[in-house]
Amino acid sequence: MARHGGGAFSGKDPTKVDRSATYAVRHVAKNIVAAKLARRCEVQVAYAIGVARPVSVFVDTFGTAAKGLTDRALERAVQEVFDLRPARLIADLKLRQPMYSPTAAYGHFGRDAAVGTYDEPDLPPVRVERFTWERTNRVRDLKTALKA
Repeated sequence: MARHGGGAFSGKDPTKVDRSATYAVRHVAKNIVAAKLARRCEVQVAYAIGVARPVSVFVDTFGTAAKGLTDRALERAVQEVFDLRPARLIADLKLRQPMYSPTAAYGHFGRDAAVGTYDEPDLPPVRVERFTWERTNRVRDLKTALKA
């Protein structure tokens, strides 16, 4: 899950952590579940102005963590595997590409990551990755961090 506060983030650019961090924690939670480290997962982060790293990272698996794992162990692994500094997560998830139109039609979450093209009149088409936060590309890294 990736709940967020601060109202709708569709109108915010990806430099606003309301939007970019929501995508990032969705990415983290999906990878935890895909790694079978939990059946259900919510990740929360809190940022302070002028501080690059989150001041808090919280993982809640609602009691579904894999045998022998705790939410605190998952929090440590998340902080080891994922760089949640705003500039880094914007780069890692490629949030500056022109890819947001599809989110307006069917939402931001629950879609497959995909490659598409962005067409601008009088310019060549640009290849973009859409829904990068839906990728499960960090499963192995999480398992390694947890020695699972």
